[in-house]
Amino acid sequence: MIKIEYGTQRLSLRFFLLMLVLFLFQMLFGLLIATQHVDPTLLSGILNFNVLRAEHTNLGILWILCGFIGTILFIGPLLSRRELAAPWLIHVLFYALIVITIWNVATQALAMDGIAGWWLGQPWLQEGLEYLEAGRAADVVIFIGFAILAYVVLRTFPPRRDWNEIHWGLAIGVSALTFVWLFGMFFVERIDLQEYFRWYVVHYWVEGVWEVIHISLVGFLLVLMFKAEVKAVGYAVFWGVAMVWLSGLIGNAHHYFWIGTPEFWQFWGSLFSALEPLPLVFCFWHIYLDAHQDKRPLENAPAFYFVLGSVVLEQVGAGILGFTMTFALTNVWSHGTWVTPSHAHLAMFGTFGMLGIASAYYAVPLLRGVKQFDQRLGRVAFWLVFTGMLGIAFAFAIGGTIQVFLYRAMGLSWFGGQLFPAMQLFKVLVPLFGLVFAVGAGLLIFDLLTLGLRQPSAAASEPRSQVNPPRVGWRSGLRGAEASLWLMGMWIFGAMITLGLLSFNLDTVALGDPTIPYVLAGLGYPGLLLITLLFVWRFLASLQARPHPVVGIQDDSALLAGRA
Repeated sequence: MIKIEYGTQRLSLRFFLLMLVLFLFQMLFGLLIATQHVDPTLLSGILNFNVLRAEHTNLGILWILCGFIGTILFIGPLLSRRELAAPWLIHVLFYALIVITIWNVATQALAMDGIAGWWLGQPWLQEGLEYLEAGRAADVVIFIGFAILAYVVLRTFPPRRDWNEIHWGLAIGVSALTFVWLFGMFFVERIDLQEYFRWYVVHYWVEGVWEVIHISLVGFLLVLMFKAEVKAVGYAVFWGVAMVWLSGLIGNAHHYFWIGTPEFWQFWGSLFSALEPLPLVFCFWHIYLDAHQDKRPLENAPAFYFVLGSVVLEQVGAGILGFTMTFALTNVWSHGTWVTPSHAHLAMFGTFGMLGIASAYYAVPLLRGVKQFDQRLGRVAFWLVFTGMLGIAFAFAIGGTIQVFLYRAMGLSWFGGQLFPAMQLFKVLVPLFGLVFAVGAGLLIFDLLTLGLRQPSAAASEPRSQVNPPRVGWRSGLRGAEASLWLMGMWIFGAMITLGLLSFNLDTVALGDPTIPYVLAGLGYPGLLLITLLFVWRFLASLQARPHPVVGIQDDSALLAGRA
């Protein structure tokens, strides 16, 4: 690992700690709205579902951004071999994030009374647009914060002639993070035009810009964890970023199908949305190659566990489940149903949230000077969080399939006596799996907050054996051909899910026979999520075939000097 030599890196620690606090509250809001699905009268008139859902969504965006900022500030000096520029601006950025968080939490409840704070034709307190609920006052502060981040990063980087692909990826990411936000800073009275520009922010900002930052950060974390060649990782980052922008620009049109835009977007949006999983497949393969090429020991297991979880759930949530529901002929059924949060939870938390947690597990021990720490708690937390999120996605997906048939195909009443009982089992499963997730999240938050503040256990302090375990069976080395079969299996189940959604267009389903969509969903969703769980287990088990390092943090200050 890297020896900490740059004092300004420690500024990233406060962003990781803020990330953990916001993650805790966002998770609690999620458990509360999951319980409201079971009992819609819970807190009715006090904290309505729409307000709590907005809090849950906004805090999710904010804690993930904290993770991104912390990671960028941590790796910036390592990547550039120089101190962070303008550290006083980083302090301003940190306090601005706190102000924005408090503002968001305080103003969402205004929606219950229809208060937007109109002045000069703009909603200054809150604007009620999904994912962009913060009012214009918050938007301005957010824009200034992103501009500060872009300035600090670009000033920290060396002259452009010395940039590698990771420099370029992060530079494009933080610059676009600031620019794209401008599309969310004006109000248009025509709802179709307002939605058109809202999706510029939601799609390009999250599914485009965040993906660019994600690919760049994953690449450099692999350099740190496995001593990979910066040039080789940079090659993968270049093609990943290129394919994100190639597929994502026109792929944004899958949001345009039902908001009054021209009909031709149904074809182009469907076509380019089908190409959006390509960079995610590339990222998936990239982590396999970097983790297995030199068969180096796994020195920081929790950090790598969450990096792997981030890339795999990116493939499954954003890639496969995103692919299944973005065609016009499937989206007409899935749009606005429980099928959507199945995709959204795996994509949002899996891709971006897990990356922030992985970075914290890598950076926090180093920033606190912890030479040894017990990694078992982090590993247990990963499996609880990973399994809990897969379970939440399963409950949303199967419940959403029932909802599509009864609500969309049959036209039954949402609050009538038919739909609510039919979905009741899955309404209960969401908070149950949410509790599994919450236990894992609580463990990792406790683990990271107390690293360096508690004594490592005796088991953690003892060196492990350097003898290789038997390289046979489940724990044998993972070869490329086997990894390809796992990936192919995921996409086969994804094809079943896609066919299940397409089958809602059949006349037999319209006449009241749900057999085909129910069977395909009943095979597709459990199969996809089970094979995902087994693959991650297999991938991590294969790493146990390597020599075990002594548990702890090993310094290697010459890493970048020798591999730049």
